[in-house]
Amino acid sequence: MTKQAKPLKSELDFTKTPVDKVTVKLIAFLGSGRFLAACVFFFSVWIGWNLLPNVHHFDPFPFPLLEMGVSIFAIILSVTVLINQNRQGKIESIQRDVEFEVNVRAEEEVTRLLTLVHEIHQKLGLNTAIDNKELEEMKSDTDLKAMYRWMACLTSDKCRWRQRAFTVQPVIMETV
Repeated sequence: MTKQAKPLKSELDFTKTPVDKVTVKLIAFLGSGRFLAACVFFFSVWIGWNLLPNVHHFDPFPFPLLEMGVSIFAIILSVTVLINQNRQGKIESIQRDVEFEVNVRAEEEVTRLLTLVHEIHQKLGLNTAIDNKELEEMKSDTDLKAMYRWMACLTSDKCRWRQRAFTVQPVIMETV
């Protein structure tokens, strides 16, 4: 009988609000070659029409209406891109959390397997040149609180790193 897996604390269930749905569709359109081609065509027609002789010029050179329209459009486009970057950041944060939890579970399983192998080794009476201190360290549980502090330190500007053997430990720098 298989053991039921514990649910992940971080879920990939990223709720899509109506704003998210619109933003995704808008970014997909604005980032396409079709949109670029449409812009080039529109601007060419606009400028060409207003440079033709013997025609009513609704936006004569230096094209102030076109300039204003492009400026407003640039603002809308940049805000849309920022919204999409924020959304991507949220998704990446959830993915990092899920990956961390999966790694922690794998660490727990490997530690349990190491403990079982060591117990079998002892019951069989096998004696090998294994450093007991190192073995006991490998069998010990991972300090999750220290790991979360370490992860929080990743985003802190008051943190520098000191590497010792196989563990990386954060050191909080004093503010001057």
